[in-house]
Amino acid sequence: MAKRDYYEVLGVEKNASADDIKKAYRKKAIQFHPDKNPGDKEAEEKFKEAAEAYDVLSDAQKRQRYDQFGHAGVGGASQQGGGFGGGMSMDDIFSQFGDIFGGHFGGFGGFGGFGGSSRGQRVNRGSDLRVKVKLNLKDVANGVEKKIKVKKDVQCKTCNGSGAEGSDGLKNCDTCRGSGYVTRVANTILGQMQTQSTCPTCHGEGKVVVNKCKACHGEGVVKDEEIITLNIPAGVADGMQLSMSGRGNAARHGGVNGDLLILIEEEQHPELIRDENDLLYNLLLTVPQAALGTTVDVPTVDGKAKVKIDPGTQPGKVLRLRNKGLPSINRYGTGDLLVNVSVYIPESLSASEKEVLTGMDNSPNFQPNKSVKEKIFTRFRNMFD
Repeated sequence: MAKRDYYEVLGVEKNASADDIKKAYRKKAIQFHPDKNPGDKEAEEKFKEAAEAYDVLSDAQKRQRYDQFGHAGVGGASQQGGGFGGGMSMDDIFSQFGDIFGGHFGGFGGFGGFGGSSRGQRVNRGSDLRVKVKLNLKDVANGVEKKIKVKKDVQCKTCNGSGAEGSDGLKNCDTCRGSGYVTRVANTILGQMQTQSTCPTCHGEGKVVVNKCKACHGEGVVKDEEIITLNIPAGVADGMQLSMSGRGNAARHGGVNGDLLILIEEEQHPELIRDENDLLYNLLLTVPQAALGTTVDVPTVDGKAKVKIDPGTQPGKVLRLRNKGLPSINRYGTGDLLVNVSVYIPESLSASEKEVLTGMDNSPNFQPNKSVKEKIFTRFRNMFD
Protein backbone atom coordinates (compact mmCIF):
# COMPACT_ATOMS: atom_id res chain seq x y z
CA MET A 1 0.00 0.00 0.00
CA ALA A 2 1.40 3.38 -1.08
CA LYS A 3 2.20 5.89 1.64
CA ARG A 4 0.08 9.01 1.85
CA ASP A 5 1.58 12.44 1.34
CA TYR A 6 3.02 13.65 4.65
CA TYR A 7 1.44 17.09 4.30
CA GLU A 8 -1.92 15.42 3.73
CA VAL A 9 -1.41 13.21 6.79
CA LEU A 10 -0.96 16.25 9.04
CA GLY A 11 -3.52 18.36 7.19
CA VAL A 12 -1.17 21.26 6.39
CA GLU A 13 -0.14 23.11 3.24
CA LYS A 14 3.28 22.55 1.67
CA ASN A 15 4.36 26.05 2.69
CA ALA A 16 3.34 25.47 6.33
CA SER A 17 5.68 26.86 8.99
CA ALA A 18 7.50 24.68 11.49
CA ASP A 19 5.14 25.91 14.20
CA ASP A 20 2.08 25.02 12.10
CA ILE A 21 3.48 21.52 11.50
CA LYS A 22 4.12 21.04 15.21
CA LYS A 23 0.60 22.14 16.15
CA ALA A 24 -0.93 19.93 13.46
CA TYR A 25 0.99 16.89 14.68
CA ARG A 26 0.03 17.53 18.28
CA LYS A 27 -3.64 17.68 17.28
CA LYS A 28 -3.42 14.42 15.31
CA ALA A 29 -1.50 12.66 18.08
CA ILE A 30 -4.12 13.57 20.65
CA GLN A 31 -6.94 12.53 18.31
CA PHE A 32 -5.50 9.08 17.61
CA HIS A 33 -3.69 8.43 20.89
CA PRO A 34 -4.08 4.78 22.02
CA ASP A 35 -5.47 5.82 25.40
CA LYS A 36 -8.29 7.70 23.70
CA ASN A 37 -8.89 4.82 21.29
CA PRO A 38 -8.29 1.61 23.29
CA GLY A 39 -8.12 -1.48 21.11
CA ASP A 40 -8.58 0.52 17.88
CA LYS A 41 -5.91 -0.73 15.46
CA GLU A 42 -6.85 1.81 12.78
CA ALA A 43 -6.33 4.69 15.22
CA GLU A 44 -3.00 3.21 16.28
CA GLU A 45 -1.81 3.11 12.66
CA LYS A 46 -2.89 6.72 12.13
CA PHE A 47 -1.04 7.66 15.31
CA LYS A 48 2.14 6.08 13.92
CA GLU A 49 1.54 7.58 10.47
CA ALA A 50 1.29 11.09 11.96
CA ALA A 51 4.52 10.51 13.93
CA GLU A 52 6.31 9.41 10.76
CA ALA A 53 5.10 12.50 8.89
CA TYR A 54 6.18 14.80 11.71
CA ASP A 55 9.58 13.12 11.94
CA VAL A 56 10.28 14.12 8.35
CA LEU A 57 8.57 17.51 8.09
CA SER A 58 9.93 18.83 11.40
CA ASP A 59 13.52 18.24 10.27
CA ALA A 60 14.67 20.88 7.77
CA GLN A 61 17.05 18.56 5.86
CA LYS A 62 14.61 15.66 5.70
CA ARG A 63 11.83 18.00 4.61
CA GLN A 64 13.98 19.39 1.82
CA ARG A 65 14.79 15.86 0.57
CA TYR A 66 11.13 14.90 0.81
CA ASP A 67 9.99 18.00 -1.11
CA GLN A 68 12.52 17.21 -3.85
CA PHE A 69 12.33 13.42 -4.12
CA GLY A 70 9.18 12.42 -2.25
CA HIS A 71 9.17 9.28 -0.08
CA ALA A 72 12.21 7.93 -1.89
CA GLY A 73 14.25 10.85 -0.58
CA VAL A 74 13.68 9.85 3.05
CA GLY A 75 13.53 6.09 2.62
CA GLY A 76 16.65 5.57 4.73
CA ALA A 77 15.55 7.79 7.55
CA SER A 78 14.94 4.95 9.95
CA GLN A 79 18.59 3.93 9.70
CA GLN A 80 20.21 7.35 9.35
CA GLY A 81 18.19 9.81 11.36
CA GLY A 82 16.14 7.88 13.90
CA GLY A 83 13.00 8.24 11.78
CA PHE A 84 10.04 5.95 11.96
CA GLY A 85 9.61 4.58 8.48
CA GLY A 86 6.36 3.04 9.69
CA GLY A 87 8.16 0.42 11.79
CA MET A 88 8.99 2.14 15.08
CA SER A 89 7.29 1.20 18.33
CA MET A 90 5.09 3.35 20.54
CA ASP A 91 7.95 3.67 23.02
CA ASP A 92 10.11 5.18 20.26
CA ILE A 93 7.43 7.71 19.37
CA PHE A 94 6.90 8.79 22.96
CA SER A 95 10.58 9.00 23.82
CA GLN A 96 11.47 11.03 20.71
CA PHE A 97 8.47 13.36 20.55
CA GLY A 98 7.32 13.42 24.18
CA ASP A 99 8.45 17.03 24.63
CA ILE A 100 5.66 18.15 22.30
CA PHE A 101 3.18 17.13 24.98
CA GLY A 102 5.11 18.58 27.85
CA GLY A 103 5.79 15.28 29.56
CA HIS A 104 2.36 15.43 31.19
CA PHE A 105 1.12 12.15 29.86
CA GLY A 106 2.03 9.68 32.56
CA GLY A 107 1.61 5.96 33.11
CA PHE A 108 -0.03 4.88 29.89
CA GLY A 109 -0.51 1.10 30.03
CA GLY A 110 1.94 -0.72 27.81
CA PHE A 111 3.74 2.36 26.51
CA GLY A 112 5.52 3.70 29.58
CA GLY A 113 4.15 7.20 29.14
CA PHE A 114 5.75 10.33 27.82
CA GLY A 115 8.92 11.08 29.69
CA GLY A 116 11.67 13.60 29.86
CA SER A 117 11.27 17.25 29.14
CA SER A 118 8.68 19.48 30.74
CA ARG A 119 8.67 21.80 27.74
CA GLY A 120 5.73 22.28 25.46
CA GLN A 121 2.00 22.63 25.75
CA ARG A 122 0.42 20.57 28.45
CA VAL A 123 -2.20 17.95 27.64
CA ASN A 124 -4.44 17.29 30.60
CA ARG A 125 -5.10 13.76 31.82
CA GLY A 126 -8.22 12.75 33.68
CA SER A 127 -7.92 11.10 37.08
CA ASP A 128 -8.25 7.35 37.53
CA LEU A 129 -11.39 5.78 38.95
CA ARG A 130 -11.33 2.86 41.40
CA VAL A 131 -14.16 0.39 41.90
CA LYS A 132 -14.51 -2.82 43.90
CA VAL A 133 -16.09 -5.92 42.39
CA LYS A 134 -17.18 -8.90 44.50
CA LEU A 135 -16.86 -12.36 42.95
CA ASN A 136 -17.74 -15.83 44.17
CA LEU A 137 -15.70 -18.95 43.38
CA LYS A 138 -17.89 -19.78 40.39
CA ASP A 139 -17.20 -16.34 38.91
CA VAL A 140 -13.48 -16.84 39.49
CA ALA A 141 -13.51 -20.31 37.92
CA ASN A 142 -15.44 -19.39 34.77
CA GLY A 143 -14.88 -15.66 34.32
CA VAL A 144 -17.84 -13.31 34.39
CA GLU A 145 -19.32 -10.24 32.72
CA LYS A 146 -20.59 -7.58 35.10
CA LYS A 147 -22.21 -4.21 34.44
CA ILE A 148 -21.52 -1.41 36.89
CA LYS A 149 -22.79 2.14 37.11
CA VAL A 150 -20.17 4.75 37.94
CA LYS A 151 -20.37 8.48 38.54
CA LYS A 152 -17.59 10.19 36.67
CA ASP A 153 -16.44 13.24 34.73
CA VAL A 154 -17.45 12.99 31.08
CA GLN A 155 -16.66 15.24 28.17
CA CYS A 156 -19.06 18.14 27.82
CA LYS A 157 -21.18 17.58 24.71
CA THR A 158 -22.01 21.26 24.33
CA CYS A 159 -18.42 22.40 23.75
CA ASN A 160 -16.91 19.00 22.84
CA GLY A 161 -14.57 19.28 25.81
CA SER A 162 -12.92 22.57 24.89
CA GLY A 163 -14.58 24.54 27.68
CA ALA A 164 -15.23 27.42 25.28
CA GLU A 165 -18.45 28.70 23.78
CA GLY A 166 -18.32 29.30 20.05
CA SER A 167 -15.42 29.16 17.61
CA ASP A 168 -13.85 32.29 19.09
CA GLY A 169 -14.09 31.09 22.67
CA LEU A 170 -10.41 30.09 22.81
CA LYS A 171 -7.32 32.16 22.15
CA ASN A 172 -3.57 31.74 22.48
CA CYS A 173 -2.23 32.59 25.89
CA ASP A 174 -0.65 36.08 25.87
CA THR A 175 1.86 35.17 28.58
CA CYS A 176 3.51 32.26 26.78
CA ARG A 177 2.26 33.05 23.25
CA GLY A 178 0.72 29.62 22.94
CA SER A 179 3.85 27.63 23.77
CA GLY A 180 2.71 26.47 27.22
CA TYR A 181 5.93 27.48 28.96
CA VAL A 182 7.79 30.64 29.86
CA THR A 183 11.52 31.34 29.76
CA ARG A 184 13.28 33.41 32.38
CA VAL A 185 16.85 34.72 32.32
CA ALA A 186 18.57 35.51 35.61
CA ASN A 187 21.96 37.14 36.18
CA THR A 188 24.16 35.14 38.54
CA ILE A 189 27.81 35.20 39.54
CA LEU A 190 28.33 32.49 36.93
CA GLY A 191 26.71 34.59 34.26
CA GLN A 192 23.22 34.51 32.78
CA MET A 193 21.14 31.39 33.47
CA GLN A 194 18.04 30.52 31.51
CA THR A 195 15.18 28.49 33.01
CA GLN A 196 11.91 27.29 31.58
CA SER A 197 8.74 26.55 33.52
CA THR A 198 5.06 25.90 32.96
CA CYS A 199 3.13 29.02 32.07
CA PRO A 200 1.29 30.27 35.21
CA THR A 201 -1.53 31.80 33.18
CA CYS A 202 -2.66 28.86 31.04
CA HIS A 203 -1.04 26.17 33.23
CA GLY A 204 0.86 24.82 30.27
CA GLU A 205 -2.08 24.41 27.88
CA GLY A 206 -1.10 27.25 25.55
CA LYS A 207 -4.73 28.35 25.28
CA VAL A 208 -7.05 30.33 27.53
CA VAL A 209 -10.85 30.29 27.52
CA VAL A 210 -12.29 33.68 26.64
CA ASN A 211 -15.98 32.78 26.55
CA LYS A 212 -16.78 29.93 28.94
CA CYS A 213 -19.21 27.21 27.97
CA LYS A 214 -22.34 27.62 30.09
CA ALA A 215 -22.89 23.86 30.40
CA CYS A 216 -19.49 23.02 31.94
CA HIS A 217 -18.43 26.51 33.14
CA GLY A 218 -15.27 26.37 31.05
CA GLU A 219 -13.98 23.07 32.42
CA GLY A 220 -14.76 20.91 29.39
CA VAL A 221 -16.18 18.14 31.61
CA VAL A 222 -19.46 17.56 33.46
CA LYS A 223 -20.60 15.04 36.07
CA ASP A 224 -22.65 12.14 34.75
CA GLU A 225 -23.29 8.41 35.21
CA GLU A 226 -22.05 5.72 32.88
CA ILE A 227 -22.79 2.00 32.73
CA ILE A 228 -19.57 0.11 32.06
CA THR A 229 -19.34 -3.56 31.12
CA LEU A 230 -16.53 -5.41 32.86
CA ASN A 231 -15.25 -8.67 31.41
CA ILE A 232 -13.49 -10.32 34.34
CA PRO A 233 -11.17 -13.13 33.20
CA ALA A 234 -11.14 -16.53 34.89
CA GLY A 235 -8.50 -17.11 37.56
CA VAL A 236 -8.42 -13.70 39.24
CA ALA A 237 -7.72 -13.57 42.98
CA ASP A 238 -8.68 -11.48 45.98
CA GLY A 239 -6.74 -8.20 46.04
CA MET A 240 -5.86 -8.32 42.34
CA GLN A 241 -6.28 -5.06 40.43
CA LEU A 242 -7.35 -4.92 36.79
CA SER A 243 -7.23 -1.84 34.58
CA MET A 244 -9.40 -0.53 31.74
CA SER A 245 -7.50 2.10 29.80
CA GLY A 246 -9.35 5.35 29.09
CA ARG A 247 -12.52 4.50 31.07
CA GLY A 248 -11.76 6.77 34.02
CA ASN A 249 -12.58 10.47 34.42
CA ALA A 250 -12.49 12.66 31.34
CA ALA A 251 -9.79 15.32 31.25
CA ARG A 252 -10.29 19.08 31.25
CA HIS A 253 -10.20 20.78 27.88
CA GLY A 254 -10.18 17.69 25.68
CA GLY A 255 -7.24 15.80 27.12
CA VAL A 256 -6.82 12.07 27.67
CA ASN A 257 -9.15 10.12 29.94
CA GLY A 258 -7.90 8.42 33.07
CA ASP A 259 -8.13 4.67 33.65
CA LEU A 260 -10.70 2.56 35.47
CA LEU A 261 -9.03 0.44 38.15
CA ILE A 262 -10.97 -2.64 39.26
CA LEU A 263 -10.14 -4.16 42.67
CA ILE A 264 -11.20 -7.80 43.03
CA GLU A 265 -12.89 -8.92 46.26
CA GLU A 266 -13.40 -12.67 46.55
CA GLU A 267 -16.32 -13.93 48.63
CA GLN A 268 -15.57 -16.80 50.98
CA HIS A 269 -17.09 -20.14 49.99
CA PRO A 270 -19.05 -21.88 52.76
CA GLU A 271 -17.25 -25.22 52.28
CA LEU A 272 -14.23 -24.79 50.00
CA ILE A 273 -10.97 -23.06 50.87
CA ARG A 274 -8.81 -21.56 48.14
CA ASP A 275 -5.06 -22.22 48.07
CA GLU A 276 -3.84 -20.37 44.96
CA ASN A 277 -5.34 -22.46 42.13
CA ASP A 278 -6.16 -25.48 44.31
CA LEU A 279 -9.31 -25.91 46.40
CA LEU A 280 -9.35 -27.66 49.78
CA TYR A 281 -12.27 -29.53 51.36
CA ASN A 282 -12.38 -31.26 54.75
CA LEU A 283 -14.41 -34.48 54.45
CA LEU A 284 -15.75 -35.82 57.77
CA LEU A 285 -16.47 -39.58 57.83
CA THR A 286 -17.92 -41.77 60.53
CA VAL A 287 -15.93 -44.74 61.82
CA PRO A 288 -18.09 -47.26 59.90
CA GLN A 289 -17.73 -45.25 56.66
CA ALA A 290 -13.95 -45.15 57.00
CA ALA A 291 -13.74 -48.81 58.01
CA LEU A 292 -16.21 -50.31 55.56
CA GLY A 293 -15.83 -47.91 52.64
CA THR A 294 -18.58 -45.89 50.98
CA THR A 295 -19.37 -43.33 48.26
CA VAL A 296 -19.90 -39.69 49.27
CA ASP A 297 -20.68 -36.39 47.57
CA VAL A 298 -18.18 -33.55 47.90
CA PRO A 299 -18.83 -29.93 46.84
CA THR A 300 -17.12 -28.45 43.79
CA VAL A 301 -17.25 -25.00 42.23
CA ASP A 302 -20.02 -26.07 39.84
CA GLY A 303 -21.96 -28.53 42.02
CA LYS A 304 -21.19 -31.95 43.49
CA ALA A 305 -18.78 -34.76 42.66
CA LYS A 306 -19.00 -38.39 43.85
CA VAL A 307 -15.92 -39.74 45.60
CA LYS A 308 -15.30 -43.40 46.43
CA ILE A 309 -13.95 -44.09 49.92
CA ASP A 310 -11.99 -47.34 50.05
CA PRO A 311 -12.43 -49.69 53.05
CA GLY A 312 -9.89 -48.96 55.76
CA THR A 313 -9.34 -45.31 54.75
CA GLN A 314 -7.22 -43.63 57.43
CA PRO A 315 -7.70 -40.13 58.90
CA GLY A 316 -5.41 -37.58 57.24
CA LYS A 317 -5.50 -39.21 53.82
CA VAL A 318 -5.79 -36.68 50.97
CA LEU A 319 -7.81 -37.52 47.88
CA ARG A 320 -7.01 -35.51 44.75
CA LEU A 321 -9.66 -34.62 42.17
CA ARG A 322 -7.63 -33.38 39.22
CA ASN A 323 -8.66 -30.24 37.35
CA LYS A 324 -11.51 -29.55 39.80
CA GLY A 325 -9.78 -26.44 41.12
CA LEU A 326 -9.41 -22.98 39.59
CA PRO A 327 -7.78 -22.01 36.28
CA SER A 328 -4.62 -19.96 36.07
CA ILE A 329 -5.30 -16.39 34.96
CA ASN A 330 -2.71 -16.95 32.22
CA ARG A 331 -4.51 -20.13 31.11
CA TYR A 332 -1.46 -22.27 31.91
CA GLY A 333 -3.47 -24.97 33.66
CA THR A 334 -6.13 -25.71 36.26
CA GLY A 335 -5.70 -26.54 39.93
CA ASP A 336 -7.05 -29.59 41.78
CA LEU A 337 -9.63 -30.21 44.48
CA LEU A 338 -7.88 -31.74 47.51
CA VAL A 339 -10.15 -33.70 49.85
CA ASN A 340 -8.72 -34.14 53.34
CA VAL A 341 -10.27 -37.12 55.16
CA SER A 342 -11.19 -36.78 58.84
CA VAL A 343 -12.95 -39.41 60.98
CA TYR A 344 -15.48 -38.45 63.62
CA ILE A 345 -15.10 -40.19 67.02
CA PRO A 346 -18.26 -39.92 69.22
CA GLU A 347 -17.70 -38.23 72.55
CA SER A 348 -20.24 -40.46 74.42
CA LEU A 349 -21.58 -44.00 73.91
CA SER A 350 -24.52 -46.01 75.21
CA ALA A 351 -23.90 -49.22 77.20
CA SER A 352 -24.70 -51.41 74.19
CA GLU A 353 -22.37 -49.40 71.93
CA LYS A 354 -19.58 -49.72 74.48
CA GLU A 355 -20.18 -53.49 74.55
CA VAL A 356 -19.77 -53.81 70.81
CA LEU A 357 -16.62 -51.66 70.67
CA THR A 358 -15.08 -53.38 73.68
CA GLY A 359 -15.73 -56.73 72.10
CA MET A 360 -14.23 -55.61 68.80
CA ASP A 361 -11.17 -54.34 70.64
CA ASN A 362 -10.62 -57.43 72.86
CA SER A 363 -11.76 -60.29 70.70
CA PRO A 364 -11.51 -60.47 66.94
CA ASN A 365 -14.04 -63.33 66.98
CA PHE A 366 -16.61 -61.43 69.01
CA GLN A 367 -19.95 -61.28 67.22
CA PRO A 368 -22.41 -58.86 68.84
CA ASN A 369 -26.17 -59.19 68.69
CA LYS A 370 -27.38 -58.33 65.18
CA SER A 371 -29.87 -55.72 66.37
CA VAL A 372 -27.24 -53.98 68.52
CA LYS A 373 -24.73 -53.90 65.62
CA GLU A 374 -27.27 -52.37 63.27
CA LYS A 375 -28.21 -49.79 65.87
CA ILE A 376 -24.59 -48.65 66.33
CA PHE A 377 -23.83 -48.50 62.59
CA THR A 378 -27.04 -46.60 61.94
CA ARG A 379 -26.15 -44.06 64.59
CA PHE A 380 -22.67 -43.53 63.17
CA ARG A 381 -23.87 -43.17 59.61
CA ASN A 382 -26.57 -40.67 60.55
CA MET A 383 -24.35 -38.64 62.84
CA PHE A 384 -24.38 -35.60 60.50
CA ASP A 385 -27.63 -36.09 58.63
